[in-house]
Amino acid sequence: ELETLQAHYMYMDDWERGIEAEDNAVLVSIPSVHDDTLAPAGQAVLHAYTPATEDYSRWEHLDRKSDEYKSLKEERSQYLWQVLEKIIPDIRSRSKFVQVGTPLTHQRFLRRHKGSYGPAIKAGEGSFPFPGTPVKGLLLTGDSCFPGIGVPAVAGSGLLTANSVSFDSIKPQLAVLEKLKQQVQS
Repeated sequence: ELETLQAHYMYMDDWERGIEAEDNAVLVSIPSVHDDTLAPAGQAVLHAYTPATEDYSRWEHLDRKSDEYKSLKEERSQYLWQVLEKIIPDIRSRSKFVQVGTPLTHQRFLRRHKGSYGPAIKAGEGSFPFPGTPVKGLLLTGDSCFPGIGVPAVAGSGLLTANSVSFDSIKPQLAVLEKLKQQVQS
């Protein structure tokens, strides 16, 4: 059954409301579709998120340890679950490990302003920066760099940055990746 899953899904409830409307869009990445070493046999890794449409004001004065926070976290996760059930109808009962992030989670662990999820760059008005900087020897990588937010894009950003060191670095990098792959398989 896992073989029938796609690596990426984008769900839009109502195209007229647009991607910036709250509870209207969900992006889903299942990286284990392409790399089965990311999850135990017969299982998958799944990351679902809304495109930075969660209203920060409902969270900003909450204590992360409070019952009110926990209740709101559960309530706000329901939209994600409902969308995921369109892809995998029995996902709730099959989930082995679940972590729900909130804007406060992003603010705390990712140091994001108001818990945002990557920069707000509008198509046609700007683009994500590439790895290079004016500081010699300093390169950037991550969800604020090209190609952008999300697990696959961040992995691509890391690859792009690593390859920006020099073209001579590609072969040694591939050798390290192969060594890591062999360690995981043994």
